[in-house]
Amino acid sequence: MIAIVDYGMGNLRSVQKAFEKIGTSAIITRDAGFIASSSGLVLPGVGAFGLCMERLNGYSLVSPIKSYIESGRPFLGICLGMQLLFEESEEFGKQSGLGVLKGRVSRFSKPGLKVPHMGWNNVRKVGNSALYDGIEDDAFFYFVHSFYVEPTEDVASGVTEYGAQFVSSVEKGNIFATQFHPEKSQRAGLRMLENFARMAK
Repeated sequence: MIAIVDYGMGNLRSVQKAFEKIGTSAIITRDAGFIASSSGLVLPGVGAFGLCMERLNGYSLVSPIKSYIESGRPFLGICLGMQLLFEESEEFGKQSGLGVLKGRVSRFSKPGLKVPHMGWNNVRKVGNSALYDGIEDDAFFYFVHSFYVEPTEDVASGVTEYGAQFVSSVEKGNIFATQFHPEKSQRAGLRMLENFARMAK
């Protein structure tokens, strides 16, 4: 069973509906026991980095998430859920993240660049991530974000151009994460969720 982390904010239901569309059951939960027993864990996110970390701590979800990741089972972070995996963010001052991946989260700051980055953009694959199985290179996905990750370790599985090149998806062992929203990305996004669901069986 796939668990979707419920920390009281974000697009939880749209992620759940996307899994339902591909015939996979996914439960929205903040129950540590259910998270620990799930075969796949998804951390979606919309909103502010610091507030999300505050909610995760407030609901005592940080330890269950980290323990799940350490178990080696498939984990998927989406949008803010990807950014939270890193050590820190500059959003509203320095904010500490989960620290599962090395690096930081920075704001788009190129003069004249429209922020947030919103809408469809292509993703160039880096390496051979199982998350992109059956998805063509330079496929288009849906983005809504003002911040992007800057990894200091070799985890990039996809890159995108917006003012400059940034890392738009990452993979490290059982950890998969995307800056874009697969649940809003039509055919390519649903295929990506199918790939994750297959790994979580």
